[in-house]
Amino acid sequence: MLDLGSTSANNIRFLTEKGHKNYSEDLLQASLDPSLRVKDETGKLVPDAKKFLDENLTYANGLFDVVLCWNLPDYMEESLVKPTIDRLWSVMKPGGLLLVFFHTRDAGPDAPCYRFHMTGTDMLETQEVRLAGSGEKQIPRLQRVFNNRNIENLFRDFASIKFFLARDAIREVLLVR
Repeated sequence: MLDLGSTSANNIRFLTEKGHKNYSEDLLQASLDPSLRVKDETGKLVPDAKKFLDENLTYANGLFDVVLCWNLPDYMEESLVKPTIDRLWSVMKPGGLLLVFFHTRDAGPDAPCYRFHMTGTDMLETQEVRLAGSGEKQIPRLQRVFNNRNIENLFRDFASIKFFLARDAIREVLLVR
């Protein structure tokens, strides 16, 4: 199992107590590494997707049965989202499950980014995320709101996609590779 959110002792404990081998990787924090920045054709500093993937998600193909992506695509910079999803497809086993949360259009630009803590088989607790940056901790900003068609296109290589509307302007998406 691969957990892509901010490290959560609750999640590690919950998953290992159930006998799962657990890997954690905070991709949102990793995506903000200043050494990933390069100038694009207009001179604007943008993340280098190739370097990002060379340094992150470096697992063997077909390793994971389950990936918890949480709300990563909503907060990650646009140029990293599709390459990251493509890499997730590669590291997942055929028939593997991917859980992703997306904000609905009602979320608004100040929608908080949360760390999700598993507290039971059907319950999550949330805690607002503040990322280490230069100086004080920064609050991740919602980069975009995906509609259903955007989500379907983003995960077009997956075998199955199911949408569930949750509380707090969140859409849960369960995918099968």
